Amino acid sequence: MELEPLRWSHLPIGINFAGGGYAYTEANIFVDPVILLEDVDMELHTWAAKYIRTFSLFDKSARIDLSQSYQEGKWTGLVNGSPASISRKGLSDSFLRLAVNLYGSPPLTGKDFFAYRANTDVETIIGFALAIRLPTGDYMDDKLINLGQNRLVFRPQLGVTHKRGKWTSELTAEVAFHTDNDDFFNGKTREQEPLYIIHGHIIHTFRPGVWAGLSIGYDYGGESSVNGVNSDDKKQDIGWALSFTYPIERYSLKVAYIGTRTQEDVGLDTDTLVASLSFLW
Repeated sequence: MELEPLRWSHLPIGINFAGGGYAYTEANIFVDPVILLEDVDMELHTWAAKYIRTFSLFDKSARIDLSQSYQEGKWTGLVNGSPASISRKGLSDSFLRLAVNLYGSPPLTGKDFFAYRANTDVETIIGFALAIRLPTGDYMDDKLINLGQNRLVFRPQLGVTHKRGKWTSELTAEVAFHTDNDDFFNGKTREQEPLYIIHGHIIHTFRPGVWAGLSIGYDYGGESSVNGVNSDDKKQDIGWALSFTYPIERYSLKVAYIGTRTQEDVGLDTDTLVASLSFLW
């Protein structure tokens, strides 16, 4: 799940954001004992780049996000009781997101935008977005572990943000719909049920550009099948995050910790540290 706050915030139209970041993830992976894998751990290094453009769409504030990552990962564990490890490096799948704020946050530029923000102490914003995971990442159909998924994922999202003074609360609900992977592990077909996701955030703004956020999320569903045989891998995860952003001249530095814990016998527990730098023009 993505635990990133302020995805629905009011931004001036006609501006560009670009940035890059690094994330380090450690994970304990719990697999079906029938597969004869035990004590599986993962270390993953991710270098990401993102671009955001704001604009007006049907007289509403809108934005489009595009992100791409390069990853290096290592998986270690026991196979039939014997130690084994594998490594992967390459491009991950690309992500595209189009968001429109349907209520609140009028499309404004320059002085009009800053005057509106200075005189708006209480505000509610309702937005809709469609995020798409594109099958552009490195994928080998004869391997079980890949950086790419070789399928499209569509995630319609509905979000509500309420700002009162220096405090902002945000709630997002979304559903992930997966297309079939027809080249899953030596020509098999992998299907997946929808995954339901909800996450909320509380953000405190100390001064313009300086804020801290606390996030929590939950997902459920997403059970898969291979060639019509149920994999018994229903997902149920709880996630949380702490994030802090601080401006440095024209740049914005963000650091965050993200944790997830599975509530099922099959799944994974993760801990991620993130640092990123972005700028606008």
